[in-house]
Amino acid sequence: MENATRPSSQPLRQPRSKAQLASVANISISRKVPCNKCPLGRIDGSRQFTKEELEFVQTFKSGELTIEAGTTILSEGSHSDHLYTVLSGWGFRHKLLENGRRQILNFALPGDLIGLQGSLNHEMGHSVEALSDMFLCVFERSRLWELYRNYPTLAYDITWLAAREERMLDEHLLSIGQRTAEQRAAYLILFMFARAELRQMTAKSSLNVPLTQRHLADALGLSLVHTNRVLNRLTRRNAIKWTNHTLSINRKQLVEIAGWEPDLDELRPYI
Repeated sequence: MENATRPSSQPLRQPRSKAQLASVANISISRKVPCNKCPLGRIDGSRQFTKEELEFVQTFKSGELTIEAGTTILSEGSHSDHLYTVLSGWGFRHKLLENGRRQILNFALPGDLIGLQGSLNHEMGHSVEALSDMFLCVFERSRLWELYRNYPTLAYDITWLAAREERMLDEHLLSIGQRTAEQRAAYLILFMFARAELRQMTAKSSLNVPLTQRHLADALGLSLVHTNRVLNRLTRRNAIKWTNHTLSINRKQLVEIAGWEPDLDELRPYI
């Protein structure tokens, strides 16, 4: 894995409109993927829309964004007019302290909904950054209440996504609070791999991941040096093999080390 520089201390960025994002981050606003041909709908385990739901989502969607790696999509403390579904690419949610130290809360993969907190509470409690180049569907926050009023099944789907995110945070908190460093790393790698597997992003026991050791350290709550040592131990135990951005796993060995096996829901909604 490659190393990365820890983010320096800096004030949180001011919220940006779509036009501002496009001018600052070279983001093109387009509409290339119709909802009835959404690639997420072809993933096994995704809940399919009814005809009425599909018609609404097609009007709910206002466009698409192509985002470069390293772009801040949403900033902590900002007021977002939009929420997004990841069509492709990786992102991560994080909180940044005044001294520049960062805690990565979770990683965003295709099918994940981002910006929901800002949509409901009017202020983002965390930031979202593109880990790789990303392609996002854009939805208008102002129409979210129309969805809740008229499409209860879609409203349930959003509640499901929010509840699932809370369950993920529960596990991450357990890791940081009680699991050993080696167990934390094994758990996180298993968890990321299982999520990617549901999205058909893996090939046998391998996955292309745009992560550096810095990202992993900031997700595990460990120093970069400690993270490097833990990964080396997992490699020596033949639990993982990480070359450049290709991660190969020995699932049985990782499950044994982590003391945990993924138990993800089979039928997953997407918006």
